[in-house]
Amino acid sequence: MKKILLILTGALLFFSCTKKSEQELFISDLMNKMTLQEKIGQLVLFSSDWDVTGPTIKGNYEKDIREGKCGAIFNAFTADYTRKLQQVAVEKTRLGIPLIFGYDVIHGHRTIFPISLGESASWDLKAMEESARVAAIEASAEGIQWTFAPMVDIARDPRWGRVSEGAGEDTYLGCQIAKARVKGFQGDDLSKNNTILACAKHFAAYGAAQAGRDYNTVDISERVLRETYLPPFKACVDEGAATFMTSFNELDGVPSSGNKYLLKDILRDEWKFDGFVVTDYTSINEMVKHGISKDDYDAGKLAINSGVDMDMQGTIYYNYLEKMVKNNDVSEATIDNACRNILNLKYKLGLFEDPYRYCDAEREKKVVMCDEHIAKAREVAGKSIVLLKNAKSTLPVVDKTKRIAVIGALATSKEDMIGSWSAAGDGKKSVTLLEGLKKQYLQHRITYAKGCEVSGNDKSGFAKAIRTARNSDVIILTLGESKWMSGEAASRSNINLPGVQSDLLVELKKLHKPIVLVLMNGRPLAIEKEVSMSDAVLETWYLGTTAGDAIADVIFGKVNPSAKLPITFPRNLGQVPIFYNCKNTGRPFDKNNKYTSKYLDVDNTPLFPFGYGLSYSSFEYFNLKLSEYKMNEGGTIKASVSIKNTSKYDGTEIVQLYIQDLVGSVTRPLKELKAFKKVFIPKGETKHITFDISTDDLKFYRRDMTFGTEKGEFKVFIGTNSSNTLEAKFTLQ
Repeated sequence: MKKILLILTGALLFFSCTKKSEQELFISDLMNKMTLQEKIGQLVLFSSDWDVTGPTIKGNYEKDIREGKCGAIFNAFTADYTRKLQQVAVEKTRLGIPLIFGYDVIHGHRTIFPISLGESASWDLKAMEESARVAAIEASAEGIQWTFAPMVDIARDPRWGRVSEGAGEDTYLGCQIAKARVKGFQGDDLSKNNTILACAKHFAAYGAAQAGRDYNTVDISERVLRETYLPPFKACVDEGAATFMTSFNELDGVPSSGNKYLLKDILRDEWKFDGFVVTDYTSINEMVKHGISKDDYDAGKLAINSGVDMDMQGTIYYNYLEKMVKNNDVSEATIDNACRNILNLKYKLGLFEDPYRYCDAEREKKVVMCDEHIAKAREVAGKSIVLLKNAKSTLPVVDKTKRIAVIGALATSKEDMIGSWSAAGDGKKSVTLLEGLKKQYLQHRITYAKGCEVSGNDKSGFAKAIRTARNSDVIILTLGESKWMSGEAASRSNINLPGVQSDLLVELKKLHKPIVLVLMNGRPLAIEKEVSMSDAVLETWYLGTTAGDAIADVIFGKVNPSAKLPITFPRNLGQVPIFYNCKNTGRPFDKNNKYTSKYLDVDNTPLFPFGYGLSYSSFEYFNLKLSEYKMNEGGTIKASVSIKNTSKYDGTEIVQLYIQDLVGSVTRPLKELKAFKKVFIPKGETKHITFDISTDDLKFYRRDMTFGTEKGEFKVFIGTNSSNTLEAKFTLQ
């Protein structure tokens, strides 16, 4: 038996090496035929004129493709259009090297899923992998082989608009979600025609932009960089992410697109990343304005020598790389290495075997927005809705005799349902909240009034809204942001509800009717007053194509909410940045001592903590136990807890485990998420949940920046959110 296994293992290794050598031989042979200009062309990424996702640089990209000066195109899709451009590259150039087509497929392609932050609230890794899989199937059917996702930036400042694109504030959760999304996009075989290349972005620490202002400077220690911001990127490498994108920000005084420490020392040498690195939109050019490069030539030289393989839209490599080689500012070996990185992925995609495998109009018709994808979008949307408040069991609405008043501009805004970065999504095909409610309820018992716009000071619609609400039994009020208020270039200096929306709620509250506040937004908002005036509050983010159906499912009890916040909600802007795994101070909060770390005008606690989310079910945690109270290096401890569903509803609970290192060679966070489980518990039943805690969960960057454990005492917390937990203690010997 052992002999047979050795033979099989040897055969597999031989096959693997043979397959790899075939790729290497093919790429080497191709590159031997390429001129320097053709190699440089592979390093150039231009946008088509189908979509605009940044400041446009005019040019004739079809002519550049024909001349071998452009190896990749983004913002081009549909099977017919990408086939047209691919034919130019394959049939009208000297060597016929196929193009890669990229696009911002962030939370769906045609079938739009919840925004990434909202989907992260599901804490459902399988669902997130499946939504990325659906996006890959649809995008690849329209000729796209590469998405600029996932965004894995940890973000703790809700002023930053791009918080909507990520997984929130926590590093552990962010790592798990990053891996799920990479796996969903790339599948298990890149040569399959329904997989696309993932792109981990933005490398690195873009989410820590000062003042929450997009494109701004980042200034953090190496310890914070490695503990908080880099792990999700390492998780992407471990999951096999094919590409990385540089960030717009500087780090330690050096913009990311020219940062050798990030791109070579860490990404290539330390993590052994073997894909290719692309810049964000024109970020090489922007190093001139950063003040680290005197001109475009100087910026390009810094970028290519620092490890940037592909220039997105900036024309720097296009204009200057050949001259740099002639001037001995850049070696041809550096160009060769970048070119090889790109050609290797074209080979893995199967483009040299069949350059038109992604341009299939029949498959496009079959899979794009098919019933299966719409159903999956609705399922994921329902899992992403966070119930923030439910006083006196206001929800679900189960009495069909009740008259419902639906108020608010967002209740009928199809375009806002799909949120920012909605790719090729068509807002006209989305389901609004009003439409979703009417599908599931007696239409003659639902009335609607806008009340006011999302922004602006016009209150002329208040009177009609009040009349409509007065004749109802329950008010469903939609408030929030328009979709353009979050995402890239959408930072806000305050995070209150815009316009006079809050004033509308004040007037409706005077009617003394139950109010269900449905929030639609791409970031945490400062809504303490609004929550206090509402009887029930649903955080629905932007849920995508099936938004209205999914919200109605929750309001009428077809779906029992189970989502939890992936990011903290502050009481007001003055608390920002606020996040659960902060550190203690030498003068921790003491309400009886003024000279401790606190505000004079607001409590230190958030409005809603990380991991918070209610359900129509109620869960009682009890009997937290550890299998051992001492752990040896390399050992494990089992932590168990009992959870009883004490309600009349079957429900799903996200059980969270946190750990605190009480004393370290450097200060440690008050608690850190280390594991979670999503558990279905029927009404009246009790489930016993067990977690394994290993010494890997206790490792950190010690005082000398080595990564490992230290002996001492640790606390274990298990609970329903980061603030509401049971606790126990053990010692690492």
